[in-house]
Amino acid sequence: MKTIKDMKTFETTTSELLIVGVRKNSNLIKGWDQFISFFGNSIEEWIREGDIQTDQKKLTKIPVKTSNSNVKRVLFVGLGDQKKLTEQLLRETFGLVGKELKKLKANSFSIWLESFTAAPIDENDISFLSAEGIGMGYYTIPNYKTTSNEPDTTIETVEFVTEADIDEVVSSFNVGKVYADSVNEARSLVNRPPNLLTAPDLADYAVQLAEQYGFEVEILNKAELEELGMGGILAVNQGSSIEPRMITLKYQAKETFENVVGLVGKGVTYDTGGYSIKPKTGMVGMKGDMGGAAAVLGAMRIVGELRPDQNVVAVIGATDNMISSDAMKPDDVITTYSGKTVEVLNSDAEGRLVLADAVTYAKQQGANYLIDVATLTGGVITALGYDKTGALSNNEAFFDAFIEASIETGEFVWGMPLTESDKKRIRKSDVADLNNSPGSDGHMIFGGGFVGEFVENTPWIHLDIAGTSDAKSAHDLGPKGGTGVMVRTLATLVERFEDLQKERNSF
Repeated sequence: MKTIKDMKTFETTTSELLIVGVRKNSNLIKGWDQFISFFGNSIEEWIREGDIQTDQKKLTKIPVKTSNSNVKRVLFVGLGDQKKLTEQLLRETFGLVGKELKKLKANSFSIWLESFTAAPIDENDISFLSAEGIGMGYYTIPNYKTTSNEPDTTIETVEFVTEADIDEVVSSFNVGKVYADSVNEARSLVNRPPNLLTAPDLADYAVQLAEQYGFEVEILNKAELEELGMGGILAVNQGSSIEPRMITLKYQAKETFENVVGLVGKGVTYDTGGYSIKPKTGMVGMKGDMGGAAAVLGAMRIVGELRPDQNVVAVIGATDNMISSDAMKPDDVITTYSGKTVEVLNSDAEGRLVLADAVTYAKQQGANYLIDVATLTGGVITALGYDKTGALSNNEAFFDAFIEASIETGEFVWGMPLTESDKKRIRKSDVADLNNSPGSDGHMIFGGGFVGEFVENTPWIHLDIAGTSDAKSAHDLGPKGGTGVMVRTLATLVERFEDLQKERNSF
């Protein structure tokens, strides 16, 4: 999308579609008199009669005709009670606007920013939220249908009707667009069929990101993983004919590579469950078991675009989990990269084995703080449903900073307890240091807690996105399928990391 910088009045709008926020008492909006005088008094009557709806998230489009404007239609966006407007509500509302623009096949539009403002949400905030919401709402899942020959519509031009500083407005919009585009990239990765997104394919995508944004990149192949003794990811990969990859991206913003945020993603490109095989209904959708990797790569795309003053290292363990005569078996004992041994009680508890090696490697690559993201357990869905990301942490201040970032992005995260009793059950084995599946009770805690055994004293957050990484039906900010969850929160945390540290006197 390109933006036009000189829009001050309705007369100068070149787009055929104008987007306007309406609420009860719309006449209180700054500039409303000018709007009415330009488009006609009948609009106020239509609002009073309910023909233009002002309730939250209600959209009304009407044709208009003036002597000196290109606007042919106005899309009125219901905002409800001004006192109840929040950034998340506006983000979701703009998501619905994005869906409507897609339906209308609109490739340009104008936004009257002042019509959406509500203290303390100003024009720059609205500009950012509009880009973020519209961009995510506009997204559709790429498909492979041979009957679909119609070219996809894209938004080419966005104009602003505003009295605010237009350069700041455009800058805010462009940042919001980066966030939306990066979420959509992560969504497309999750939605890609597993035969078209293998571990080597995921590594190739990471290399492309590195080349585009100047990241340092390292891709370890199977032979190199064997040489290093990464027994966790190698055990999961044993049943596959496709080699695994350990992917590392480094972004160095400062002269020295210190105070480094480490983002670690589970990149299981397909999960059969191995010999602890999933039921047939449980196997459909397992192409999305690399949602954690997609979230990390999406966040790194934002880092590459916005260049925050914060060092970051991203590590992704990528493999599939298949069944063959060579596959990992329950009762196997494996040795992870850290040297710790694990008794395998469940081959479907494979993601934590991959993450064990990945977090160990991230620490070696300089990470001083760790956040791992994974579609790890069905237990998190049982505990929290499909709309909440479950979390564990060993550092309260670090976790509080992350929650602040998640509130800003509207991505709900809920912390779960990890007790000494839980740790004892993870460490209970007659033949190894740890076991990978202590039981179905508290499954989400045991899964994340297992990863915690490898971070040791490093400040750490575990995010289980098994419920939130895939939407079962369309929602305000997108279609069913991959959601790109945690992309925006991870990036927000990175952007604000040092400020959040100072607020809490470090972590």
